[in-house]
Amino acid sequence: MFTGLVHSAGRIVELTPRPLGGLRFTVQSPLFATAKAGDSIAHNGCCLTVTDPFGDRASFDLLAETLRLTNLGDLKVGDLVNLEPSLLPTDRLGGHFVTGHVDACGKIAFLGQDGADWRFDVEAPAEIQALVVKKGCIAVDGMSLTVADLLPNGFRIWLIPHTLAVTNLAQRRAGDRVNLESDLLAKYAAKLLRRE
Repeated sequence: MFTGLVHSAGRIVELTPRPLGGLRFTVQSPLFATAKAGDSIAHNGCCLTVTDPFGDRASFDLLAETLRLTNLGDLKVGDLVNLEPSLLPTDRLGGHFVTGHVDACGKIAFLGQDGADWRFDVEAPAEIQALVVKKGCIAVDGMSLTVADLLPNGFRIWLIPHTLAVTNLAQRRAGDRVNLESDLLAKYAAKLLRRE
């Protein structure tokens, strides 16, 4: 379980194809100094298990299913990923409940300044759009963000300077794919309503 509050952006330092499919993914970040094998750490909102920690680096095995459902397979050495360690029972809850299970990928429609502020428009598949509400929460690349407006094919978010400073957004461009996880409570409510 996560909150969608990104702790830092880690840099991909190695990508190694696995013999029978998938990929070994090695990331560098001070966050890994205390990581242990078996720890869960979200990368762009996707929960991954530490397989080989060493110093400020850690490796993670990505299965073919993970590569198919997320944007992690799009990334290259040198790219930044948003990192968040799993929630401890003693941690304060800040963002919203995020499971680290990506529902789908969306696409950045616009990311840039709009007057004095930063606007972030995301195109989303219909199944995600059905669960998004104005002033509700959504996880985009692991960031817990508040939906400012609904758009015909997605949603709009206004970004604060802190989010731009601590995440991978400085590297992102229009057309890039982003991992989306819709609000957990919205998913359960939708499922219960479909039963009636």
